[in-house]
Amino acid sequence: MGDHAMVWAENILRGLLNKLVTRGSFEVELYNGTRWTFGDGSGKRIVVRIADRKVATELIRDPEVRFGELYMDGRLEIVEGTLYELLELLLQHGVGMRRFTGRKLFLMARKIRHFLFGRNTLMRSRRNVVHHYDLNAAFYDLFLDTDRQYSCAYYAAPDMTLEEAQRAKCRHLAAKLLIDPGMSVLDIGSGWGGLGLYLAEVGEAGRVKGVTLSDEQLAVAQKRAADKGYEHVKFELQDYRNTRGTFDRLISVGMFEHVGPENYDTFFRKASDLLADDGVFMLHTIGHTSTPGLTNGWITKYIFPGGHLPALSEVVTAVEKSGLMMADVEVLRHHYADTLREWRARFMAQRDKALALYDERFCRMWECYLALCEAAFRFLDVVVYQFQLTHRNDVVPITRDYIAKREAALFAREKALGEPTAARSWRDMATVISSGC
Repeated sequence: MGDHAMVWAENILRGLLNKLVTRGSFEVELYNGTRWTFGDGSGKRIVVRIADRKVATELIRDPEVRFGELYMDGRLEIVEGTLYELLELLLQHGVGMRRFTGRKLFLMARKIRHFLFGRNTLMRSRRNVVHHYDLNAAFYDLFLDTDRQYSCAYYAAPDMTLEEAQRAKCRHLAAKLLIDPGMSVLDIGSGWGGLGLYLAEVGEAGRVKGVTLSDEQLAVAQKRAADKGYEHVKFELQDYRNTRGTFDRLISVGMFEHVGPENYDTFFRKASDLLADDGVFMLHTIGHTSTPGLTNGWITKYIFPGGHLPALSEVVTAVEKSGLMMADVEVLRHHYADTLREWRARFMAQRDKALALYDERFCRMWECYLALCEAAFRFLDVVVYQFQLTHRNDVVPITRDYIAKREAALFAREKALGEPTAARSWRDMATVISSGC
């Protein structure tokens, strides 16, 4: 690219940033020593260094993908402040971020590519899961809680630890699942087995089956069940589309994001077939509150290939065709931001151990992933939905009072079983649960 084109790109980028960053204190240091200053000078100063002349052109063409790639490659460096603080500064002007030059053209190209090559077939679904979840098990131990819950925690009290909030998530879901002793449960996307084991032990389910597409997760989950001597808990390497049988309860946490909109009808029809006539299905998924669109391009390229965050309308439309009905919907706001904040803090505290397992570019990729997602849940339209689905409208109580009552009963059983999270004084938590707050 010629000098004039590069200067033009830099001028465009500077003009866009000048319109975008109207608050805060933001400075960009160019490769030639030139400095740009943006914002009203308030707050903590954030300084970014651009390493070469091509950065501006790449950013204005496709900021969504290239920002993360430039950070991974060290061509965009944070000189003062942190990556999260930079994202916080930019995403507080979230609507403006969507107005970069060329964005609509790149979104159109991505839509065409997704239509042609993005369908989550059985083979591609397996490959996508392996890409993210079959990393070295020691890597996830660096930042997840001790139960390896890799989904949004539930901060029923603001001072909860990550371990307590993840246990509260299991309790909250089990309460809305209306789990009773002896019931059969299918966990679709069972991860490392923590939720399935909770439903078996605390929920006293008579039979639990968990299905996953990750060899690494499966090995851990099977060992955990074997160590506890739970013959009634089985984890299998299986796609949900190939699962057979009838279950009193279905649950899926953090898996629906991998299904893809072209498979939503299939997913809910399959769930309808698997669920007993008087059954309850709890679906816990990331989504967004705006109209349907494509998920962040950098995330789908590097972190979750094949991933898609649904709009509420996409889920409701598919459910309506399936023979299931919506009994309840809860929107969790900022709970995932708080979860990601803790994951990011733990990851950064042990970054040297991650570097020993992988390389610098990988570590920068995960820094970007955790920071970007936390900022998105904090400042944009990304939320977590908990859908309660049934075949009939007489299966779930007609008021929500039962949730707090069941949470209190589950909590009492956790204490009786000597749950590790009971090490903290739970007096305030018991008050929160019993009051239904």
